[in-house]
Amino acid sequence: MKVLVVGSGAREHAIAKALDKTADVYTYMGRKNPGLADISKKYHVGDESDFSCIIKFAKDNDIKMAFIGPEAPLEKGIVDELAKEGICSVGPTKAAAQIETNKAFMRKLFEDYDIAGSIKYGTFYDMDEAFEFIDSFDEPVVVKPIGLTGGKGVKIVGDQLVDNEEAKEYVKEIFEQKMGGFEGVVIEELLVGEEYTIQAFVDGEHLVAMPAAQDHPHAFEGNKGPITGGMGSYSDTNHLLPFLSQEEYDASVEIMKETIDAIAKEAEPYKGILYGQFMITKDGPKVIEYNARFGDPESMNVLAVIDDDFAKISKQIVCGNLEDAKFENKASVCKYVVPNNYPNTEAADTILKVDEEKIKDLDAQVYYAAVYQDENDDVRLTSSRALGVLAVRDTIEEAEIACEEAIKYIEGDIYHRSDVATKELLNEKIKHMEEVRK
Repeated sequence: MKVLVVGSGAREHAIAKALDKTADVYTYMGRKNPGLADISKKYHVGDESDFSCIIKFAKDNDIKMAFIGPEAPLEKGIVDELAKEGICSVGPTKAAAQIETNKAFMRKLFEDYDIAGSIKYGTFYDMDEAFEFIDSFDEPVVVKPIGLTGGKGVKIVGDQLVDNEEAKEYVKEIFEQKMGGFEGVVIEELLVGEEYTIQAFVDGEHLVAMPAAQDHPHAFEGNKGPITGGMGSYSDTNHLLPFLSQEEYDASVEIMKETIDAIAKEAEPYKGILYGQFMITKDGPKVIEYNARFGDPESMNVLAVIDDDFAKISKQIVCGNLEDAKFENKASVCKYVVPNNYPNTEAADTILKVDEEKIKDLDAQVYYAAVYQDENDDVRLTSSRALGVLAVRDTIEEAEIACEEAIKYIEGDIYHRSDVATKELLNEKIKHMEEVRK
């Protein structure tokens, strides 16, 4: 089986690595990712929004199935365009992808179909009305651009914003810049609890959930600093999390099932990967938002422990006959290596040295992210996240130690959050939820 992977980051590297076990992987990427290049039977470097070029590459190599990694091509309708040429995709159509690409669509869907896990919110296309809503809200708010912002547009009162007055200033900024492509904003209540992710395979009707994972989105240790695309993540042996019960996991999956039923009625059947970002609160699971594709870094966690034929599952998704998926009872820890001073780095274009053999000897894995390979085959940093380093072990503690050991074999103008998935940080999360549940 031939599969075309579209995308050039660590998420796509993880997808390609899982597919490569039983399929021939071809890649269309925006920049030369050395990990993807090594895996691919053939690859092309080009504009990921140039669908005619992507279609030509697929046809020239007689490829009938694509796996779409990033959200931007989904928003622009790549699945629809490939379908016109007889190429099926693991990824939702433009209409179905609105569950991620349009936060107003997502919140209204929950309201219209009375889906569990909804929260208090307002959507505004008039700045004065948004200000009035914030003024009438007697609690801290979360401010979100309606469209895509690469995981970096959300700001929270008490975190990136001092108070609701500063939230209004951010609303003004969103309107003036048309951030995310919309002159509008979604304002939500601030939830108290712990965030977690559940990703699922979806074939338009059936949903198969994967192990839960928890991302660490803040740039600095101790969960401080700006929210980034994610600084690391972990999953546990029992496919739950130290603070998440089986009952809470099951309730979250049920919310996701209700969501795909609603998308099919409101837009089109959803096929691909559905990423649910949840908050466990004293009132149970609440939905923060959805992504219409694998998470980054959480894709690395679940695909590293999949104990099944990933290419076969992908084919079942596009054919609409999804059955099940098996995962090992192992824990995983992923830590992102990023340029120094990220996200305000000046280390772009400097050389990154990775001793893959030493890392492999430690039974750990490297996933190349926003780096590029130059004409001399040197790997160079960009201004974004560079490498995901992952270890799989019997416990989170063992995986975290192995991950730290592997990172020692990476050199450059870089840093990483050494506290991701540590025993100390996990204990803080457990204690936090004990307080929340009181």
